[in-house]
Amino acid sequence: MLLSEQAGQPAATKIQRPATLRESVIEAIQELIVSGQLKPGQHLVESELADLLGVSRQPVREALQQLSGEGWVDLHPGQGAFVHVPTVEEADQLLAVRALLETESARLAAQNVSEDGVKRLRALCARGIAAVESDDVEAAVATNSELHALVTALSGNRVLAELTAQVARRVRWYHTPVARRRGMASWEEHTSLIDAIEAGDERRAARIMREHTEHTRASYMAQREKEPVQPAPRPVRRRRRTAG
Repeated sequence: MLLSEQAGQPAATKIQRPATLRESVIEAIQELIVSGQLKPGQHLVESELADLLGVSRQPVREALQQLSGEGWVDLHPGQGAFVHVPTVEEADQLLAVRALLETESARLAAQNVSEDGVKRLRALCARGIAAVESDDVEAAVATNSELHALVTALSGNRVLAELTAQVARRVRWYHTPVARRRGMASWEEHTSLIDAIEAGDERRAARIMREHTEHTRASYMAQREKEPVQPAPRPVRRRRRTAG
């Protein structure tokens, strides 16, 4: 009989284990992709990534395999690994789901408004505005993610927070290319959102968030329309051995 099944015995608490080297490498490669240091369609050379991350090629190879299964990397036989190029349909679907989740987050945040929560939101908003004014796109994108995550946390709905977190990193990947275009307008929308949350106005907070996420989606789609189509890597044709 298991310990957890013995009468009067509480179930054992699972011990938290440190991240494995492979998990750390996966995290690092994802961050390089999200930040734009690795571009969509870029060839990923195992030896170069290993040198960059200060690890051997084996954990890099394992990481690329897993990232392929999660849609971050494409593996082409005979060619190697490439950063995935999101299709317009993929981006549209994910950003649509994000809009639904975050609209509800904003509504619940207004319902559960607290003075401390509003204070933290305004501090993040001030950081974001400062980043835009100094043209620090990386800081603006990171702060934007923090602000949206805080709104979801303030909703008080753990399931909603977990679902939103699942798409947050990919949303940041899509947001980075359009952050400069959105510029100060995005943070003006954030300011209006915080005002609605502080006032406890659920309907206004939900409407502002819905419109805000739609503006980001529209900017991303407009950006994609201007980009040239990325050709798929050509397969390598192996030379036939000739007699003699």
